[in-house]
Amino acid sequence: MRLALGEEGYRFFEAPDGPSGLALAWRTHPDLIVLDLMLPGQSGLDVLRELRRAREFAGTPVIVISAWSHSDEEAIDAGADRFVAKPFDPDELRDAALAVLEDDRVPE
Repeated sequence: MRLALGEEGYRFFEAPDGPSGLALAWRTHPDLIVLDLMLPGQSGLDVLRELRRAREFAGTPVIVISAWSHSDEEAIDAGADRFVAKPFDPDELRDAALAVLEDDRVPE
């Protein structure tokens, strides 16, 4: 992920599991969340659903990544803005990040 997004000048915060990821999101209020579905302690889908229930993260773009490509519809239904299947080309993740961040800047 750093390879894909590091050249764009993003700062990164990483969490080892679902509960830590949620706590980190509350502390840092990121502009973008890249979330794996397979997390220890709490599934990525549960993390995503919890984020989407919080008013503070309702509009935060979330890209879900997973080796389980059949999970794309479930991730989108749970509130993901994009789904990127693993293994992914770094350019694919970068393009998805740029797209959701650009979408977020467009006035309604």
